[in-house]
Amino acid sequence: MKWVWELKDWPNFEYDATALAAQEKIFYSNAGVITGVFKHFEQQNLEHLTINILTQEAVATSSIEGEILQRESVQSSIRKHLGLKSDAIKIPANAAGVAEMMTDVYLNYDKPLTKKTFFSWHSMLMNGRRDVETIGDYRKHEDAMQIVSGNLAAPRVFYEAPASVNVHAEMEQFINWCNKQLVQNKNVNIIELAGIAHLYFEIIHPFEDGNGRIGRALIQKIISKKLKTPALNSFARVIELYKKEYYTALQSCNNSLNINKWLSFFAKMLLESQQYSINMLSFVISKTKFFAKHATVLNNRQEKVLLRVFEEGIEGFKGGLSAANYKTISAASSATVTRDLQELVSIHALTKTGELKSTRYFLNLDGL
Repeated sequence: MKWVWELKDWPNFEYDATALAAQEKIFYSNAGVITGVFKHFEQQNLEHLTINILTQEAVATSSIEGEILQRESVQSSIRKHLGLKSDAIKIPANAAGVAEMMTDVYLNYDKPLTKKTFFSWHSMLMNGRRDVETIGDYRKHEDAMQIVSGNLAAPRVFYEAPASVNVHAEMEQFINWCNKQLVQNKNVNIIELAGIAHLYFEIIHPFEDGNGRIGRALIQKIISKKLKTPALNSFARVIELYKKEYYTALQSCNNSLNINKWLSFFAKMLLESQQYSINMLSFVISKTKFFAKHATVLNNRQEKVLLRVFEEGIEGFKGGLSAANYKTISAASSATVTRDLQELVSIHALTKTGELKSTRYFLNLDGL
């Protein structure tokens, strides 16, 4: 069976554009909500939200590829690239690289899409890598670029990309297509464009490594350029939750130009990523109201711990805040920790579940 790029009509994808009409309306409605809230945010809250979403996306897009990054390192690097005060900590090369790429997508969303854009992102992403032969350029190796699984004795080939010798021509055609859709086709469905662009790029798989992360950054670039404002949605975070389905949907196009299944999945994920961002907006608003309500009764230790809990985002600490967490963050004695937590529960800043060592605490945002 031929790979999709070997088919006679490649890269003329087949799909039902009308099937995306309903999702397109929801997409623009959600985008309007996000943009509207941004305009009314105070600068401090806007910076906080921007940093949190960029950090979340950098960590999530790396996690999808099996690379686990420390949130604090990524966030510190993002703050630095945004020109904000950052912690004086040593940042690993991989964390610094993905943080730089995500910040570049955010800051330079309106710049033209060129091969230099991709080369720059690849150089950032491969920061510190010694195992990659070609950095900041398309792959050049003669070996087939294959996606495989299983053991070395019996590998299973899920997909094979175009040969390296053909990548420059494929990418030139791809970039020209993207820019034509972005500049000339004013009425193009934004979900359709972003979905096809991501799939098209992943099919070519132009780099030795980093194709998935760059392909997801491309989604943000295209949506932002079409909306004419940075699109702070949570696509990578949502894909991280649906990783298996994501790869299955991509693989459905390995041998066929019909991409209805992929676009249907992509539309669902994109709308869910917007809703996740809207939830984060609500969370930041709740945080402001939370501290306005409790500020006069919190001591320095309690405020420090609560700020740290909010830093964890919507999900909070996995399994909830424990007394041990509180002690580590506040550096207080066990007796002081017990007293502080009891006070936070009594003023309804936290809710309590469980008993003894199983006791956990959660932010009380009811009514906020």
